[in-house]
Parts: sequence; C-alpha cells; structure tokens
Amino acid sequence: MDFKKITWGIGLGLLSFNLFAQGQYQIPRVEKAPIIDGVINADEWKHASQVELAYETSPGDSLPAKVKTTAYMMEDGQYLYFAFKAEDPEPEKILAYLRDRDSIFRDDFVGIIIDTFNDERRGFEFFVNPLGAQGDLTRDDSRFNEDASWDAVWDSMGKVTKQGYVVEMAIPFREIRFPSGLEEQTWGIQFLRIYPRDSRTVFSDSKNDRNLDCSLCQAKKLKGMPNLKMGQNIDVTPTLTSLSAEQRDPATSSAWQSNNATEVGLDLRWAMTENWILNATINPDFSQVEADAGQLDINTTFSLFYPEARPFFLDGADYFSSSNRLVHTRNIANPDYGIKVTGKSNGQSSGVILAQDTSTSFLLPGSLGSNIAILDNLASDILIARYQKDVGDKSHVGALITYRSKSEYSNQVTAIDGKYFFTEFDSLEFQYMRSDSKNPLQIQSDFGLEAKQSDDALTLRYRRSKKNYGLSTSYVDFGKDFRADMGFISQVDYKKLALGGNYTWYGKKGSPWTRWGIFSEWDKTEDQAGKKLKEEVEFHFNISGPMQYQTNMGVVSRNRYYNNQYFDETRYLMWFQFKPWSNFTLGNFMLFGDQIDFSNTQIGEITLFDPYINWQIGKHFNLRLSSTYQKLKVPGGELFNAKLYDARLAYQFNIRSRLSLTIQTTDIDRNQALYTRSSVDSNSKTFGTQLIYSYKINPLSLVYVGYSDNARDDDNLDSLLKTDKTIFAKFSYRWQI
Repeated sequence: MDFKKITWGIGLGLLSFNLFAQGQYQIPRVEKAPIIDGVINADEWKHASQVELAYETSPGDSLPAKVKTTAYMMEDGQYLYFAFKAEDPEPEKILAYLRDRDSIFRDDFVGIIIDTFNDERRGFEFFVNPLGAQGDLTRDDSRFNEDASWDAVWDSMGKVTKQGYVVEMAIPFREIRFPSGLEEQTWGIQFLRIYPRDSRTVFSDSKNDRNLDCSLCQAKKLKGMPNLKMGQNIDVTPTLTSLSAEQRDPATSSAWQSNNATEVGLDLRWAMTENWILNATINPDFSQVEADAGQLDINTTFSLFYPEARPFFLDGADYFSSSNRLVHTRNIANPDYGIKVTGKSNGQSSGVILAQDTSTSFLLPGSLGSNIAILDNLASDILIARYQKDVGDKSHVGALITYRSKSEYSNQVTAIDGKYFFTEFDSLEFQYMRSDSKNPLQIQSDFGLEAKQSDDALTLRYRRSKKNYGLSTSYVDFGKDFRADMGFISQVDYKKLALGGNYTWYGKKGSPWTRWGIFSEWDKTEDQAGKKLKEEVEFHFNISGPMQYQTNMGVVSRNRYYNNQYFDETRYLMWFQFKPWSNFTLGNFMLFGDQIDFSNTQIGEITLFDPYINWQIGKHFNLRLSSTYQKLKVPGGELFNAKLYDARLAYQFNIRSRLSLTIQTTDIDRNQALYTRSSVDSNSKTFGTQLIYSYKINPLSLVYVGYSDNARDDDNLDSLLKTDKTIFAKFSYRWQI
C-alpha cells in the first residue's frame, strides 16, 4: 500500500471545493502566495477551490473524461494562481518538451480561458506544458479567431511525475483587462487539458453543446476578486538595437556598401485603469527578428500577405479587427513614434492609434490583380480609430476609421459593421465601407490613376450553424475605386454571391474514425460593369482518424475570365496531416489540374506539392522542414519549374534560452521560348540564412544576437552571389513602476 499517496490524497481532499449549484465557482482570496515551482504543496494550496475536468469535449461529445485532471485556483489581489494535477495511467507517453513561447500546442498541456468582461465575446488564454513552457493567446468568439501573437508576462512551472504531471501558474492582474470599480468580479472561465495520443483529446470542466455557435457562452462563471484595483501600473521598456550591414548589387558592382547603426528606443505601457491601456513608443525598434515563412511568388497576380509580428502593434490588436482586413499594421513600416489607447467599459470597446511613418507604401487593388505603390522619401501621418458596442447576449455594432496623409497624398476609410444573432444558431454579419483617396502626381503617372478616388464597399454574410450541419450565404461588393491603404484589401471592382453548406458525422464511442464531413459551395463573381469574372462550384470531403490523421479532399470546377478571354479550370486538391510517431508530424498539400498561365494568357496544367514535417528530437532539438514544388505545363512544354525550401532547426537550452538556424532557398527554371509576351530569366535562385541566439526573461526583457545573409543568381550572374549580410543585436528590459 502506497502510504504517501493516500496521505497526499487526504491532504488535497481537505482543500475547499467551492462550486455554486448553477455552474459557478467562487475563487478565494489568500494572504500568502504559493511558490511557483511545479509542486502542489498542500499547505500553500489548502484554501484553493478545486475543479474537476470531468468531460471529454473532443472528439467525444461531452463524455466522461478518460483520465483525471484536478485544477486549483485562488488569488491575492495582485495575482491569479492556478495549479493542475494531470493524472496519466501511461506517463511515459506524455509529450513534454522544452519549447519557445507559443510553441507548445503539439504537446500535452493544461490551462484556462478567462472572459474577464463576462461578455461572452473576448477572452484571454493561458496554457502550460508539463515542463513549464508557456502559450498565451487572445480569443475573439464573434469571429472564431485565436491569436497567439499576443504575449503577457506571467510565471509558470511544470514537472512530470510518476502519476502524470503537475503545473503551477501565477498571472498578474496587471497583465489582463477587467471591469473597474466593482465590489465583486464575475468572469467566464473554462479549464482545459489537451491529451494528444492516437486522437487529440480535449478535457474540460464544462460540457460543450455543439449546436451552439460559440465557445465562451458555454463557460462557467467565476465570482470573487473583491475591489480589484491596480493602482500605479506603468511599464517602461528601453531598447537598444545595433546592426552592422553590408549590401551590394552583384549585377552592377562587386563593391560592398556598409551601413552601421545603433539606436535607442523607449516603449511605455500605462494601465490608466483596470480596463484602459495606453501604449507609447519613441524611436521604436520595429525590426522583425525571425524570418517570415517562405512563399513562392510566381504565376500570381495578387500581392502576398505577411502577418504582423511586432510587439507594439500586437498588444490590444483585437480591438481594431472587423469583418474585413481594413487594419493591417504591417503597412506602418518605419515609424518615428506611435501612440495607442485601447479599452472597454460598459459593453463598449474603443481603440486609437496615432503614428508617423518615415516611409509610405500601400496596396493598389484591382479586379484581376494588385500592385504595390511606393512614395519615395515621403513620411505620412496615420490615424486608426475603432469603436464597438455589445448588443444583447452575442450581437454587436461598430465603426472604424483609418486615415493616412501627407502633402498631396491621402487615404481615408470609414466603416460601420455589426453582427446580429436572430437565434442562437442564426447570425447576419455586415460591413459598409467608404474610401476617399488623393493621389500625388507620382502615383497618377506610375499607375494611370485620377487625382482623386472615392468608392464604396459592402459585405454581408448569413450563417446557420448546428451540430451536424451548417448553411451560409454571402454577398460582397467592392467598388472600382475603393482602397484601404492601412489594410490588406487586394481585390476591388467586383461583386460576388456565394451559397454553401456542410454536413458532419461523428464517430461512435471507441471508433478510431472520430469525424467526417462534406462541404460544398457555389459562387459567382462579376465586375462592376456586369462582366463575369468567375463562376465556380466546389465539393470537399474531410475525415479525422487514427494517429491524429486529418485530411481534406476536394474538386473545384470554374469558368474564369482573364485578359479578355474565358478559361475552364477543373482542379483536384488534397491536404493531409498525421503523426506516425508521437514526436513527428507529417503533412502535405497537393493540387493538380487546370491553371491559367497569366504571363501568356493561355491554359496550362499545374502540379503543386507542399509537404512539411515537424520533428521533435529529444527534449531540446526541433526541426521544421517545409517545401513547395510547383510546375506548369502549357502547349509546347513545361513553362516553369519552381522549388522553395524552408528549413528551421532550433536547440532549446532551457525555457529562456534558444539557438535557431533558418535556411531559405528558391530555385525557378523557366522555358524562355514559351514566354511569348515578356522576357524572363531562364533560371533564378535565392539563398538566405539566419542564425539567432535569444535569451528571454519574458517577452519584453530579452536579448537577441544574430547573423543573416542573402544571395541570388540569375542569367546575368555566373553563380550565387551574396547581396547582403548583417550582424545584429537587440537588448530590451521591462521596468515595472
């Protein structure tokens, strides 16, 4: 008989188990903080409330959980404290690796989702894997979006035991937002455990009704935290950035041009109240440290999208989101300063950004493609403002304005939007937009535009979502002269009507095949003059099964307009992903069929493979490999053959310290004789490397030291020649006042 185990169980059984009968929890306030060391000490947690994660919500439909998980919670007016005891009958199968922040989601992990305003719309998510590595996200339930780019500063520790694993968390109230001036707080809360084995299983403290088109609306309520006041809450983060760079154009000169720079910046975050935050930055370092994921830019007429990754813009980014991507802060390339205020009170949220950008570039969209406009040596002033009001249980209305201007250039977008739930299953989402632009002579000359542009845009979407089926219809109408220079709207001058639906079946208990379904959609697109641009119908089948296997197979048939001609395209696609071993993920996207050759205005046959692997080698090494292989056959032979490789190897010394190597290369071969409308290189290559060492005390107190270079080759060069090389370092430290 295990006497220690019995004694431990009795000790935890004496902890308070405070649950309200109507699905509510009471969180106790304690005077002594626990030590966050991955050990649930009975004396430290004796006043905590206990919660059992009693349900399997995926793939099972609120079935009894197959393993036991107990959560503990308490607070002391400064911190929220959570602990998890995750039992496991086979602890040797626990996936626990040393990870960088937000890289834990293939592992075992536990955590919470808290809806601090109790509006059942937005939430904060905090997760920890068995070794204490963190993942934090924001959740927007109204748009079905989770954003891992948001980072908070909090403490965690985890340890694997003979019975499973244990995690402890301490989350400062100053890192989140909540209503001010209340005698008692009421929040939504959900406790989760992810248990990845043959299936990726989710355990929760609450049941999940799959008929409801929401998640936070099903969370239980947390009461307590009396008279929360943050007091003085200011973070000051000085930043020092230094680089030594050399650049050259190997086609014209072999001489290197040096550029050495050292800059000091300062970031300020002031929680004016518990729910209103001011961010300011002077001479900011807006450099993006890690390389973007590689993308092939060939045989496409629209600009590629790259996500935002800079901390100043990520804090409170969800306050500026709406139905369409009218705000894409990556358009603010090199600002001298930035000021941002975001907050929510009485069901009303607002956000304002002011900045001055030393460079000005923006997207010029059209009906069949888009271009990038660059205003040489022109700094511009920027204003972004967003307001949203909650209506009823889940609905909302909002307004947005973006403005960018300098001298003879300006672009302003105003918009109103909303989402209304007729029933708990049926919703209508809308956004009306108006843009007004002034174009300087350079833009008029380069792109043949008028001095002034003004136009409207409208999007409507009805959605019905039930457990086994969904229906949707949407209408999109973007005027020819509509432009959103602070967003990412790559296509205008079109109207589109779409009708779609899906049906899902769920596997019976014990079946290795957990879910399968079908999806179909018809849509038709015309330009504003009534000319048909595209009409298509598509059908997809998906299934989930053993080894966390997921796949989607589909066929798309369409009639498409380009350059005064119509083309029929039939395309077959398939995506799959599975884990043949617990530490190895393999996936691939494949596409075959008809494809327009945009360079020569003819139909061709496309073959595309996009495989990837993620391999965790021991506790420390992680290898990610992805590649793209694309070729297009046209009458006369193979037009092009393009390959892209993106390899990323990282060694995680511990939770804070990491060394990573990235290698990216492209290789494109073209048959010049088949390019009848333009001249191209028969071969073009690029090769880039990046080596970075990072030490992160937290997301704002960190050190980066690295080296990067790039090389290219084309018909004018004899071999790959370097075009740039850079040594850089970044130091920042957050001071709390």
